[in-house]
Amino acid sequence: MSAYQKLVDSFKQTHPELQVELIQIPGQSDYRKRLAADIAAGDPADVLLINYRRFATFANAGALEPLGGYLENSKLIKEADFYPQAMQAFKWQDELMCIPQNISSLVVYYNKDLFDQAGVAYPVNGWTWDDFTAAAQALTIDSNSDGQTDQFGAGLAPELIRIAPFIWQAGGEVVDDESNPQALTLATAEALHAADFFFSLQTKYHVVPNLEQETSQDSESRFINGQLAMFFNSRRGVPTYRRSAAFDWDVAPLPQDREKATILHADAYCMPSASKSKNAAWTFIEFANSPEGQAIVAESGRTVPSLISVANSAAFLDPNSKPASSQVFLDEIPYIRAFPIHPNWAEVEEIADNEISLGFYGQVPYYDAMSRVANMTQESLIGK
Repeated sequence: MSAYQKLVDSFKQTHPELQVELIQIPGQSDYRKRLAADIAAGDPADVLLINYRRFATFANAGALEPLGGYLENSKLIKEADFYPQAMQAFKWQDELMCIPQNISSLVVYYNKDLFDQAGVAYPVNGWTWDDFTAAAQALTIDSNSDGQTDQFGAGLAPELIRIAPFIWQAGGEVVDDESNPQALTLATAEALHAADFFFSLQTKYHVVPNLEQETSQDSESRFINGQLAMFFNSRRGVPTYRRSAAFDWDVAPLPQDREKATILHADAYCMPSASKSKNAAWTFIEFANSPEGQAIVAESGRTVPSLISVANSAAFLDPNSKPASSQVFLDEIPYIRAFPIHPNWAEVEEIADNEISLGFYGQVPYYDAMSRVANMTQESLIGK
């Protein structure tokens, strides 16, 4: 929140005639409910910050103002300034609906001190699933031999957005048609190969916390507290780890199988079509996505800038700030893939995450979990 307050304060210096109020709503579910209610009431905020996996719900309902024309007339920014992977993720029916603020990928955060203590080599580009599993096993420790794990090798959420890059790495697909998905394709041989690796980390190798352990203390907290060696996250965790982690840490690309792949994490500034202050709203969106605006947020560590120039500047690649290997986020951009842009995608993920969680924690076989996902999400996909 502090990064966005700095952004607003800087904007006010340039545009003192415009008033900006920040509204923070913790939690994605509460945010979507509030936004839907405000739009239905005809009184939404003038500028919205939305993830690419969620904006299509509102675009499909005609609740967002297309921003392509605004961008074409801008004197501050132009489409070519941005990473195309981020821009493409916010297009609906070939129209640019929102201006992307960031372009993160999924990476592995790792505790260098724990690696050093265990004599395990740091992750490197090109490391494999087997390399990762071996490292996680070596870093899972029962320090007092009481039969209880005191330090886990890894932590990752049992969610579709976490398993998807491994499916792609194995040569599989998440959906049958990215432009017009009718079904999730999680029961193919390639997807099940990825699921076997993913689920086995908990059910076979026990290098990640089980359900009871995760419920008592989540993996991110364990990582921050120095009790977990590797944690999968996007760039969003950096400010917290800078502030709270009392150990040396860095980031590495995902371990890979047949090919490299990671998954897009991106948010964008959108303008509701019901906004009563569209020119003012665009003025803020334009400033927030200018080099000056994106540098302010990037310096907080929170984002990988979607502006190519800012991503390659000291505002992001600060050698004096962790992670030392921020370049990893930029090196992974060519391997980023995105979920389909679909108005019911939030519902699809919710169903899929529930089934994946059951398999991940050993409540059903992994192949049953993956097959159930395809069957249970089809109505959400074709009912758009």
